[in-house]
Amino acid sequence: MCDYSLMAVPNRLAREGEELVSHRFPTGSLGLASPADVKRAADPPLPARRGLWCAVKEFFNPPKIASVPAVCIPPGARLQLRDIPSRLQNEMGVGPAEIVTFTQISAAVNSYRDAVRFENGRELRLQELREGQRVRVLDLSAAEELDLDRLREERAEFTFPRR
Repeated sequence: MCDYSLMAVPNRLAREGEELVSHRFPTGSLGLASPADVKRAADPPLPARRGLWCAVKEFFNPPKIASVPAVCIPPGARLQLRDIPSRLQNEMGVGPAEIVTFTQISAAVNSYRDAVRFENGRELRLQELREGQRVRVLDLSAAEELDLDRLREERAEFTFPRR
């Protein structure tokens, strides 16, 4: 779904046919994001020219920059992984673009578990992808039924009580 380290990042579910890229989030983890969201965060709008007092206020209260939402993929979804680096091609025995199945390789808490399984059976954690690598969501219909209770428990683990 989304690795444990991305639970604190705004997120949404993937849509069929959507183009995504691997992106390094503020948590330090790699995950999938929309290229438009990544571009918008990288190229914030230029501030309008203002007076000295506005500049002082903005210094102490900087404008909020829109964060890049993580795109969560359900296990079992079919993806096309593109731009596979030659090192990974040789290591995994695959070509520059491959059809893969999204999977989770572990149920352990606080561990990276999101991965893709190539048709030759080899698995690769998302953390091992190159930043900016392109992914196309082909089919979500084969995705496993989500265990919402388990997801709520995982989210509760990262929720801090309000005072």
